[in-house]
Amino acid sequence: MRKITGYDIIETIDRLPKNRVYNYVSLQTKGVIKIVEVRRPGGPIRFKRWNPDKGENESRAKIENISGEMIWRIANAVAENEPFNFDRILGGSYNTRSVLEALMAHTPEFYYCYPGRIMDINDHVTVENGHKHLMWKPEEPHAYGEMHRVETDVAISEVPSMSVRYDTLEVPNSMVEGMSIEVARRHTQIQIALYLIGLQLGFRTWIAQNDKGIKYQDVPLIEHEGIVKSLDGENMVAPYEGAANAGLLIDCIWFKNGRFMPAVMEVEHTTGVKSGLMRMLNFSRKLPRFDDTRYVIVAPDDDRDKVIRYANEDSFRELDARYFAYSAVEELYAICQRRHLHGITQEFLDCYMEKVVND
Repeated sequence: MRKITGYDIIETIDRLPKNRVYNYVSLQTKGVIKIVEVRRPGGPIRFKRWNPDKGENESRAKIENISGEMIWRIANAVAENEPFNFDRILGGSYNTRSVLEALMAHTPEFYYCYPGRIMDINDHVTVENGHKHLMWKPEEPHAYGEMHRVETDVAISEVPSMSVRYDTLEVPNSMVEGMSIEVARRHTQIQIALYLIGLQLGFRTWIAQNDKGIKYQDVPLIEHEGIVKSLDGENMVAPYEGAANAGLLIDCIWFKNGRFMPAVMEVEHTTGVKSGLMRMLNFSRKLPRFDDTRYVIVAPDDDRDKVIRYANEDSFRELDARYFAYSAVEELYAICQRRHLHGITQEFLDCYMEKVVND
């Protein structure tokens, strides 16, 4: 199945004429949009918007940005010939989401549509007129700068959109040194999400030695169920000289049944991707090659190009590293919060961890 990337979306929007205005998909939205600049390959997209019906004009409109992160969140949710809704993907985030929707709708491979909406009230099921969606149809492109509607028989059951809740976290002072508390907290949130995903999948989790001061739900993380207290006692690590020491600062390692190590992960919100790859490489070289072990960079969605670039360097190719985007982490975490997953194979992880090293 084909996939679209954030880079693809940014590139195709850059091909739209810059000397004209674009309407929103919804006819009820009376404003217009003009592209100011597209910074390739990773964004942002800079634009102006104004409403002529209110006496507004271009000269007085401020320049706004559509971030690369927002574009990647949309790209990760797009599947060929399947309707998708911006509000449901982005929730209440990003007040520029309708602008991105409009610009994408003016590119050749995107159409707008109104899939049916399944209503289930007191066991009486009907299909009502649905809300506005876009659909990616790469095999049926239309002209640049035009919007086209496509009919669809798809019906959408509008269950509540997934959101992620993080319980009380206390970040140790050692993590805050040299960075903002917001950055340190975000790094920690992702570590906690990885730990809780692992817990539900039946994994035990090692958290980096220097992060052991984290408190989660007012309890030190080291005291929580499923947290590995020492690598010296792990069957997959302890027998190999230098391996336990090399793994001390790895952000997150999953273990299962004393016989598998499903993933070795570096969360790169705070440090360079290259340093994370180096830590994993040093660790891997202390061990035999385990076929079921994935070496993974966990990073924000708009860092994907950086992960791909470094993972494909000659010095790191032997890791066959994977990329676990923050949006994918939180999507899987949200599922784990709502459903008790069981019977899941380790290959299930490959749906979320993107293989980025070229063959």
